[in-house]
Amino acid sequence: MTQALRALRFWGVRDCRPRLIKNRENAVFEVTDTCGNRAALRLHRPGYQSDAAIRSEMTWCEGLAKAGLAVPRPVPTLAGDVIAPGGRVASMVAWCEGVPMGEGGVPLAWGAEEQIRLYHGLGEELARLHEASDALDLPPQFSRVTLDEDALLGDNPVWGRFWENPALSAAQAKLLQDARIRLREILTAHRCAGGDFGLIHADALRENVFVRDGAVSLIDFDDGGFGFRLYDLGVAMSQNWDAPNARHLALALLQGYCARRPISAAARALLPAFTTLRALASCGWVIGRYPPDSAATRDYGARAVAAARIFLEGKSLFGA
Repeated sequence: MTQALRALRFWGVRDCRPRLIKNRENAVFEVTDTCGNRAALRLHRPGYQSDAAIRSEMTWCEGLAKAGLAVPRPVPTLAGDVIAPGGRVASMVAWCEGVPMGEGGVPLAWGAEEQIRLYHGLGEELARLHEASDALDLPPQFSRVTLDEDALLGDNPVWGRFWENPALSAAQAKLLQDARIRLREILTAHRCAGGDFGLIHADALRENVFVRDGAVSLIDFDDGGFGFRLYDLGVAMSQNWDAPNARHLALALLQGYCARRPISAAARALLPAFTTLRALASCGWVIGRYPPDSAATRDYGARAVAAARIFLEGKSLFGA
């Protein structure tokens, strides 16, 4: 709270009591800016993103907002900057109205037909994001992570060496290594075949998909960078692959995406691979963020193992 109050001074905000709403990679507070508008103040996790990367995220979101997407728009400081220094670097974005589509590990609360409609809309929104990102004239100093085969499946993946999750047995770690080898082959072949690669959100989980008046929008671009466009779709399915209606949600997501940005049948067939890829990334992400013996560490490990086993056996990841 003290750091949040100190950071608010860079925006000239003094009579506001920040309300903590999220504390994962970043600590996020609901605040009221100098114009009386609600905003989200972010205290960035030390060492996670450089100042240049945070500024680039803000540049990206500003460009997307100008293109008509309902994304978090940066609120500049009194000095005209988009970040403020301190013990933890701070940034502020305009408040996005809506409610999260859901949360991981909890069944979706929407009715079956509404779930299909929302995932169709999410596919369309991701396609709009990719289209708008490709049209941006990015400055030379733009700096965001590149999520290629090496970054996702190399010796030191961006989100951690998932095969070293402490909850895994030796046999389970070997299974994830086998999946790692197979997925790398698939990603390399996809890239060589001209697979779409560009700016992606990279974290389109239910918590980061807002619903307002039936429409969906995306928040939290902190993990975004240059990557395979199919990864965004895999992330969106990573919390649903074992749901009873997973096949219907996957089809709706793909149909929504292809309605704006057609992709080949061969590319569409890679959705299970990219969904498995996200399960592995999450298995690595949890390392160091939760105690080795925590339920979260075990759960992420178990889901990665289950997804990898189904994928390697050549079965349908999304059910019959």
